[in-house]
Amino acid sequence: MRKIIALLLAISTFLMNAQQKVNETLKKELDEVMKMDQGYRMLFDGITPEKKEQLLKDLNIDKEEFKKKSWQLVVERDSLNMMKVEKIISQYGYPGKTLVGEPTNKAAWYVIQHSAKIGKYLPLIKDAGKKKEIPFTWVAMMEDRYLMQTGLEQIYGTQGSGKFWEENGKAYETQYIWPIKDPVNVNKRRKEAGFPNTMEEYAKSLYGEAFIYRIYTLDDVKKERIEAKEIQH
Repeated sequence: MRKIIALLLAISTFLMNAQQKVNETLKKELDEVMKMDQGYRMLFDGITPEKKEQLLKDLNIDKEEFKKKSWQLVVERDSLNMMKVEKIISQYGYPGKTLVGEPTNKAAWYVIQHSAKIGKYLPLIKDAGKKKEIPFTWVAMMEDRYLMQTGLEQIYGTQGSGKFWEENGKAYETQYIWPIKDPVNVNKRRKEAGFPNTMEEYAKSLYGEAFIYRIYTLDDVKKERIEAKEIQH
């Protein structure tokens, strides 16, 4: 009898899951949000003039407005996207894989990651990761960014930083991986989290094959003990 009951429960669970469908209306809305979030940023990624012109057209952005506002357009779009995502979260919770499918389950993550409200929504993101509604690597990236924003050491080494300035008619910049807690074991943590590459490999993917990953401390960052390089024009 127990086996029969267990079998019936298993069949019932399977049928319930099979009947659970993606919310197509919500998926469409979030797909548009993600298109705007990523598309606006692509305009500043060094794409060719032809691709930029096409992207402006696809995003329905006026050329003159883009020249006038530049990055301010991204700031304004981020604010609009955040209002939409917060409304969705208040109604549905985090819109994950079960509700909107993949890759739409990452749309709200992008918006929160680009906002000043990571601290507010990080617990929600962690819960979504535990339930496998989003990949755990994305949880790790958001946690690292939050730690960096609050001036603390990151855990998985996903966040890079740096600055740009001009001095005596010359341009300089620094590029580095934000300080990591227990950097000796970071590759072990990255593997356990699901990242496919080592810290050294990841750093090169961020800054180019010529980049050399170096370990810096929070004191190094605060006291600017980081090597700067001149930008050649």
